[in-house]
Amino acid sequence: MNTSYTVTQTAIPEVLIMEPKVFGDAWGFFYESFNVRDFAEVTGLYVNFVQDNHSKLAKGVLRGLNYQIKHALGKLVRVMQGEVFE
Repeated sequence: MNTSYTVTQTAIPEVLIMEPKVFGDAWGFFYESFNVRDFAEVTGLYVNFVQDNHSKLAKGVLRGLNYQIKHALGKLVRVMQGEVFE
């Protein structure tokens, strides 16, 4: 498998940690945060990826994700700094 991600399995079978491969040089770095082809290769899921949100929180703030039943949405979570509580 030659994708733009390093993939780690978790204790929850449906949850994967997908870390993008970062390419650095003298000017900084670049990475592809999402690639539909690579995502499908890693997960076997073919998605119509519609929306990507990014937010920054003040120190000590905990943000929750809503569980949805009727109009369920998949969640792609990216943590730049700090921790994730499951």
